[in-house]
Amino acid sequence: MTATRTPQDRAARPLTPAARRILDAAEDLFYTRGINTVGMDLVAERAGVTKKTVYDRFGSKAALVARYLRARDERWRAHLESRTEPVPDPRGRVAATFDALEEWLERDGPRGCAMVNAYAELADPGHPGRAVAEGQKRWLRELYTGLAREAGARDPGPLGDTLTMLHEGAVLARTVTGVPDAVRTARAAADALLTAHGAP
Repeated sequence: MTATRTPQDRAARPLTPAARRILDAAEDLFYTRGINTVGMDLVAERAGVTKKTVYDRFGSKAALVARYLRARDERWRAHLESRTEPVPDPRGRVAATFDALEEWLERDGPRGCAMVNAYAELADPGHPGRAVAEGQKRWLRELYTGLAREAGARDPGPLGDTLTMLHEGAVLARTVTGVPDAVRTARAAADALLTAHGAP
C-alpha cells in the first residue's frame, strides 16, 4: 500500500530536476504576473512538464505558492547575510541591510516585495502562502530590533519597528511611486534614528 504524501512531506523532499524547473517557472510567473492570474497549466507549460507532474511534485497550487515564497525568502536572507556578516559593528550592519535591499530591488525586485504582493492576493486566512509572508515580516522586525539592541540603542523594540517601517516604506516608494533614492534616504534616516536613540 502506497502512503499518501502530505504537503509537509513534499516540502521536505529534495527537489528533482523537474521540480526545480517547476519552481523556477512558478517564481517567475507568480512574481511578474500575479499569483491569481497564473494557472497550473501555464506553470507546467513554462516548465516543460505535464500538469500532472506539477501536482505530483507539489500537491496543490497553494503548496506551490508557499514553496515559491519560501524559496524567494531563503534567497533574500542569504543575500542579506552575505552583505551584513562581513560588517563588524551592529550599527554598520543596519546600514548594510539597506544597501542589501537596494541591490535586491535592482536585481530581483522590480515589482516590489513578493511577500506583500502575495499577501494582498491571498484572501484566505488559512492559505499557506499567507503564513510564509507573515513569518517573513515577523523575522524582519526581529532582525531590526536585534540590530538596534546590539548597537546599544535605547528602546530597541520601538526603534526596530521604526526601522522596519523605513525598510517597507522604501520598497513601496521605489517600486510604486518611482522615487529613485528611496532606499538611500531610508538608510540615512535609520542612521539618524540610531544616533537619536543613543547608539554610539
